[in-house]
Amino acid sequence: MGTLDLRNELIAIVGTDAVTFSPAHHPDDLHDESLHPDHNEPFAVVRPLNTRQVSDIAKTANSHGVPITPRGSGTGLSGAATPVPGGIVVSFSRMNQLLRLDANDHVAVVQPGITLRELGEALASSGLRYPVYPGELSGSLGGNVNTNAGGMRAVRHGVTRNHVLGLELVLIDGTVVRTGGPVVKSSSGYDLTQLVVGSEGTLAMVCEVTLKLSPIMAHSTTVLVPFRSLDNVTRIVPRIVASGLEPSMLEYLDVLTMSAITKAAELELGVDSVVASETAAYLIIVLETRTAQQLDDDIAALAELVEGAGALDVYILPPIAGTRLIEARERAFWVGKAAGANEIIDIVVPRSSVPVFLAEATAIAERHDAFISGCGHVGDGNIHLSVFLSDDERRAAMLLELFAYGLGLGGQISGEHGIGRDKQAPYLALTDPALIELQRRIKTAFDPQQLLNPHRLLDERPMP
Repeated sequence: MGTLDLRNELIAIVGTDAVTFSPAHHPDDLHDESLHPDHNEPFAVVRPLNTRQVSDIAKTANSHGVPITPRGSGTGLSGAATPVPGGIVVSFSRMNQLLRLDANDHVAVVQPGITLRELGEALASSGLRYPVYPGELSGSLGGNVNTNAGGMRAVRHGVTRNHVLGLELVLIDGTVVRTGGPVVKSSSGYDLTQLVVGSEGTLAMVCEVTLKLSPIMAHSTTVLVPFRSLDNVTRIVPRIVASGLEPSMLEYLDVLTMSAITKAAELELGVDSVVASETAAYLIIVLETRTAQQLDDDIAALAELVEGAGALDVYILPPIAGTRLIEARERAFWVGKAAGANEIIDIVVPRSSVPVFLAEATAIAERHDAFISGCGHVGDGNIHLSVFLSDDERRAAMLLELFAYGLGLGGQISGEHGIGRDKQAPYLALTDPALIELQRRIKTAFDPQQLLNPHRLLDERPMP
């Protein structure tokens, strides 16, 4: 069989309007938002409409030995959605529906192409929400599942895997299986649902997701707290978490990052000029409660806690300003990218280790003549650093040292963006070889020909 046969088979599955062939692809289908995009030309980009078509595509690719790259919205940051030259990109853009909503059980069943914004709009009148908040609302649920996306609400609500109850999957041979279901607990066999969450499209293609939802809280506020040092910020965080206040967001921004994102958003927060001149870092806290009285009590308790830890002031932001600040924080990656950052990492360490990690990160950067600035979900130890060091070899050496130090503290290389291609080299270099080998055996059980999203994560073969 040749390329003409493969072309005709794909057209027969999805129709001529739902497939493009090289070189007629739209540029947006050929990359994600990695800072190191590979410009590869796949044979075809197909847009299935349902699970049956995905199954037929998998059977066809498997029979031809052609690799598949699953694709959501392309908002990932690790290069995991990079096409394989001569391969097939399976775009889930047309599979974007809320299939079922059970308000009594707080469960929604969605297709993988639905975006966080679309899901939020579909749930708006239900009193429920999907609480995971990775920051990019154009991101798809399928992509979120495959990277185990986290975000700013993780300190209270957890990450994607905490809200995925079940999946419909298509294996590389076209087999369709369902894992889990609309129940909140199960002790029935291997948990294949959680195995697939975070697997970056290397084990199976996600065609449906059963999600656990949460009630929307009626009262909320955003609190901005400036401190003289980043160390003061990071050291108060464990005490806030231990206080029982249960903030929905607990974010830090160094003063450079805060300045950059507010300038880009043309946002004025009303911080006193004297306070601003003494500030080195900010803490952003979002509190959500059922009643106005409880919210007032929580604000008072929080103010007392941070003032006792050296806060320069406590600002209760008006609702519009609070919303705009969170939106500006969401755009921190784009601001860093526009500023010329050469790398943006998302290492995660134990929450109590954040101060020592940040101190050592600064020292590592200085030793390598690099500049770093950052922000992060400090409530769960997930640190985002923009790294400015243009020399590829020197930057790789610096990152290896940085990751090794974080791992030594009990951390992980990626907290939410995934490994993909960008972090593959340090991941393979620093991870226990026995663990890598076990994961490779799992991959082979799912995908014997190594066709699903190859050349990333565990797969060291060079791209063709």
